[in-house]
Amino acid sequence: MRNTDMTNAPSGHVLRIARQQHFRTLRLPTPFQPRIEALAARQDWYSWSGYKAPLSLWDEELEYFAIRSQAALFDISPMVKYLVEGDDAEAFLNRVTLRDVAKLKPGKVHYTAWCDDGGHVLDDGTLFRFSTDRFRLCCQERHLPWLLDSAIGFDVSVSEETEAVAGLALQGPTAYAVLRDAGFAGVEKLRIFDLADFPHENGAVTISRTGFTGDLGYELFVPSDLALSLWDRLVTAGREHGIRPIGYTALNRARIEAGLIVANADFVTADHAIRADRPCMPDEIGLGFMVDPDKGHFNGRRAILAARRDKTLKRILVGLEIEGNVLAEHAIVYHRGKREIGLVTAAIWSPTAKRNIAIASLQRPYGDTIVDDLWVEIYAMRELQYHKMMKRAKVVPRPFIKLERRSAFPPGER
Repeated sequence: MRNTDMTNAPSGHVLRIARQQHFRTLRLPTPFQPRIEALAARQDWYSWSGYKAPLSLWDEELEYFAIRSQAALFDISPMVKYLVEGDDAEAFLNRVTLRDVAKLKPGKVHYTAWCDDGGHVLDDGTLFRFSTDRFRLCCQERHLPWLLDSAIGFDVSVSEETEAVAGLALQGPTAYAVLRDAGFAGVEKLRIFDLADFPHENGAVTISRTGFTGDLGYELFVPSDLALSLWDRLVTAGREHGIRPIGYTALNRARIEAGLIVANADFVTADHAIRADRPCMPDEIGLGFMVDPDKGHFNGRRAILAARRDKTLKRILVGLEIEGNVLAEHAIVYHRGKREIGLVTAAIWSPTAKRNIAIASLQRPYGDTIVDDLWVEIYAMRELQYHKMMKRAKVVPRPFIKLERRSAFPPGER
């Protein structure tokens, strides 16, 4: 585009030009964008927290099977990352998150969530503890103003490091073999939810045994200026182990099989809810196990415990197995085929479980004490016409699949 000098232009004219050119503003590139762009045969993109991210790169079916039979490489750089450090870092995080941070030892990671004062979930994510007074909080949404307000009175600093830290997820049965052959000596010592630093170039990469696939997997975090060299190191070592970069569509299939949830897909966060009855409490979306009432006060504690005591919880998030093989995504769920009781939030035909599976949000007591005679209403396209199908469904445990290699120690090579 022509470089126009607007130094002496009237402010109103500059504003009009800016408005006219807004469509030229591109989504942000991640530090791995040069490598991903070169592989993006389908040019199938979406926006993730303002970043340009691939839905699929070459073939979404084969990308999924790379997760389950090889090693899949997925760019998680757009994940929002906060550095929390200071003498009161543990006390502060205990105040704002559900789980007891005092039980999280240095060199460990746990999955947690945080709520507003009404006990409604603002987001979920992972908390990494590097040392006694230094943490990283990773999540889907941006919460810096809320975190800073919550930090008043604590000797703690909170800063966003999303742009400064690049991230990769390496998932699948050969993930460990890739890291071993890439020269990360000692990575075999990591048990599930462990983390450690390893040398890379003139810096270090933090590797955690975590992931979003329910498979053997690792997540790697490195300063952004070392991102491309880390990518090349992994790809070179992974050629003999079938390493394949993937997009979100394949990852989403794997996370559904693992029974994992996504904010603003399987539940509406308190900050995004438009209607007053849409925010959810932890017990309504399967996160009640995180609530630790013995650790002292935390955001939402009174409301969460009152809802349990008074039995006022409205919803429950359940796993469903549905007859047939027609996907039930966003299907309405009925009791006895007549009474509308909820909605399917995510659904796939699982290649690994060989079942038609779904995650659904139901109105209690359905899915809780009433689990019989459930149906889903599916509209399937057949020869340019939608056909209504009523299919039986039953409540089943999550995860839908459980792979022993996910937590095996020492990790397997294939």
